[in-house]
Formats: sequence, structure tokens, C-alpha cells
Amino acid sequence: MNRKLVVFVPAEALDAVRDALFGAGAGRIGDYERCSWYTEGTGTFLAGEGTSPTIGERGREERVPELRLETVFPAERQDEVIAALRSAHPYEEPAYDVYALV
Repeated sequence: MNRKLVVFVPAEALDAVRDALFGAGAGRIGDYERCSWYTEGTGTFLAGEGTSPTIGERGREERVPELRLETVFPAERQDEVIAALRSAHPYEEPAYDVYALV
């Protein structure tokens, strides 16, 4: 069974994150590879004490342009896909969701 990954990423990191996810087994639909979808939006956050934000400053709410990236992966590859995401993503705490597909 497949799952869907949704992750928010700055535009300059899109290709590196996609490459890492695809290398870990994500993005296959039938005989197609490197399948994904993305669109622009605005992410917001307020970095707390003890953080080291890639963008912005601690203690100040930030609004940053980001891309919402979606792709699918086999459920049995979830650990590898999430590890690849965390390794390639520039944020200290990347925001992502995983959905079971039925």
C-alpha cells in the first residue's frame, strides 16, 4: 500500500529534497518515476528558545515563501523516505505529513 508525503520546502531546496526522496524509493506510480506535485504558498513560524532557524530569527514570527511538495511512497519505505527528507531538508524541523492511501 502507498502513502503520500506532503512537505513544505524553500524553493532553493526543492530539487535536493526531491532527489533525496526519489533516491529513497518515493515518487513511483506504476511505470512512472520521479512523480511529484508542488505549488507555492507562505509558511509561518515563530522560533522558540534553543532553536537555530535556517530562515529568520528566534522570537519573531516569520512569513516565508515555500513550496508544498507532494509525492507517494510504498508504506514499507517510510523510515528510509523520512530519513532522506530530514537529511536533505535545510530546516532544523521540517514540517511534513504522511497520509495512508486507500
